[in-house]
Amino acid sequence: MTKGIILLAAGGTGGHLFPAEALAHELKANGYSVHLVTDSRAERFAGKFPADEVHVVPSATIGSKNPIHVVRSLWTLWTGMRAARRLISRLRPKAVVGFGGYPTVPPLLAATGMGVPSMIHEQNAVMGRANKALASRVKAIAGGFLPEGTGAFAAKTVTTGNPVRPAVLEAAKVPYDAAAGETPFHLVVFGGSQGAQYFSKAVPQAICRLDDALRQRLKVTQQARPEDRDGVIATYEKLGVPADVSPFFTDMAERIADAQLVICRSGASTVSELAVIGRPAILVPYPYALDHDQAANAAAIAAKGGAKVIVQAELTAERLAGILADAMANPQSLAQMAAHARETGKPDAARLLASMVEAIASGLTVETFKEKRS
Repeated sequence: MTKGIILLAAGGTGGHLFPAEALAHELKANGYSVHLVTDSRAERFAGKFPADEVHVVPSATIGSKNPIHVVRSLWTLWTGMRAARRLISRLRPKAVVGFGGYPTVPPLLAATGMGVPSMIHEQNAVMGRANKALASRVKAIAGGFLPEGTGAFAAKTVTTGNPVRPAVLEAAKVPYDAAAGETPFHLVVFGGSQGAQYFSKAVPQAICRLDDALRQRLKVTQQARPEDRDGVIATYEKLGVPADVSPFFTDMAERIADAQLVICRSGASTVSELAVIGRPAILVPYPYALDHDQAANAAAIAAKGGAKVIVQAELTAERLAGILADAMANPQSLAQMAAHARETGKPDAARLLASMVEAIASGLTVETFKEKRS
């Protein structure tokens, strides 16, 4: 017998789904049944998501100025909201929790309209468009990096941190291994679907410029888009550098744990996982983000000395080669960065967020929850 159903809504990318997955594990452990509303992009993550059922509800983003596209998007949203209302009527969830992305809009609009306790979780330091549209309607807002006590929704905002998956908590048990002397140096490189394209060019070019002795120590794990993969593999083979190159890794947490250095974008989940595992990183914020949220995310860990942040336009192959050479020559400096990164981690975020969800589901206000927490 479960305590009831909690309905989670998330866009179909890892950045939205990973914290939702972490919360789902915690809620299941607390005796709840968990259902997920998402889109078709989530299929590659579905195997590890502990949902009793996954539902796909029509949704769309209104990003086009073309009137025909706008009308189509509005119709899709209306259709999705009606479908979400039917779903909520059938499931009768105790609460509905949104994790950002346009697929969250119909279920959260339906939930708030039907009086179902609802809240959103914002992973980034800057609120995304979907969450911004829902913020005034929901009862509570949890934030990965959002500060409490400021902003238009300060009264109902709680900084919980970003929940990380069980695989990340397991990886956090692995101590950092500083690679001194001639020992192998594991470099992990990854980014979002757009970020990976830049790294597919920049990182191999940088490694080309390293001395042979340094290249012989390298072992690379790199995410690359399908259309870039063969070129990246060919370059590493030519250089004699062992490399595992793929568009997606299901065991990325374990690979990060094995890394001496990580080069990546600074999405909220990425920064949070790096901090919990405690690994030094070169963070290159995605430069075309509308709200520069990745730069804000990166600033949090960089301020504590757990990462270096470099603007993409300033990261030439020559500069990156110099950074890699310096890192490989100074293992203790990387070990200090790893320790500083871990100091910023919030491994307890899933537990705190689950407590907040349960409080909202039981009718408590955010103010009461904050008082109980303290």
